[in-house]
Amino acid sequence: MSEKTGVMVCGHGSRDPEAVTEFQAVARGISERLPQYDVDSGFLEFARPVIRDGLDNLRQRGNSRVLAVPGMLFAAGHAKNDIPSVLNTYGAEYPDLKIEYGRELGIEPKLIRAAGARVEEALAAAGDDVPLAETVLVVVGRGASDPDANSNVSKVTRFIWEGLGLGWAETAYSGVTFPLVEPGLEHVTRLGYRRVVVFPYFLFTGVLVKRIYEHTDIVAARHPEIEFIKAQYLNDHPLVLDCFAERVNEIMIGTNQMNCQLCKYRDQVLGFEDQVGLPQESHHHHVEGIGTDADSAHDHGPGHDHDHDDDHGHHPYPHAEHPLGPRSMEKLKADG
Repeated sequence: MSEKTGVMVCGHGSRDPEAVTEFQAVARGISERLPQYDVDSGFLEFARPVIRDGLDNLRQRGNSRVLAVPGMLFAAGHAKNDIPSVLNTYGAEYPDLKIEYGRELGIEPKLIRAAGARVEEALAAAGDDVPLAETVLVVVGRGASDPDANSNVSKVTRFIWEGLGLGWAETAYSGVTFPLVEPGLEHVTRLGYRRVVVFPYFLFTGVLVKRIYEHTDIVAARHPEIEFIKAQYLNDHPLVLDCFAERVNEIMIGTNQMNCQLCKYRDQVLGFEDQVGLPQESHHHHVEGIGTDADSAHDHGPGHDHDHDDDHGHHPYPHAEHPLGPRSMEKLKADG
């Protein structure tokens, strides 16, 4: 009898029900592209089902092998430590279940094309009265305490900038590192361009994406002479779903390569030398499944009232006092 193989899509999770719904839609899209596998999904934190619930489902449906993929763009702490910790813990409890872990989506031509399409959609909706040469692109990444992940956002920015022939481009981040969205946008207002396109390089909506748009509106109100356009995040673009399917197939054919060459936990990356060799452990056990239902009223105690726009519980970020960040975007005051 051949072994039955399942696929586990490991999401981050969000307090925002829209983000949870979008992730589940993407998981269904992945399942449609991989009909030969039994596909399930779960979240690291803030939403249900949690990852181990999905693993339970796959195991109880008779799967003896699980191909797990992180539902994340880049390999920062969640993909490098938190999800592997959950998978390894589960695998230790059920040694007869073989769990193999795939790599993050990463820098991928399909994703660059999907990102370019989102920017082009926003430009088309705005009209062609402003030339591309007079347009600035600002790509906003999530931001992490891992320079490998942060630098990848800058690479995505360059690909879109050069690919579309825009006048200029900058990179900003929603939290943890610098520059944050508001100082990043204020910077580009000084460059003399007529139009600014703000593109959140995120898979799904959520608290952070909505704050990116809100902070865009704040800066736009200060500079009525500049047109600000808000592009849509990636979401379930067909090329995104194709890329997820490729990550699963990489595991099956043995070409899976998690990027560890520039991982701050495994090599001495400039400024993060003291984090080499730190233990691989999840920092999210206290918020598994909490966030989008009645559990959101649960008191997590000091330091845990957050929307995951920081690297809570993770290893210290060495530039925490940088003047352009890296403290995450705060909730907007009622008076704006």
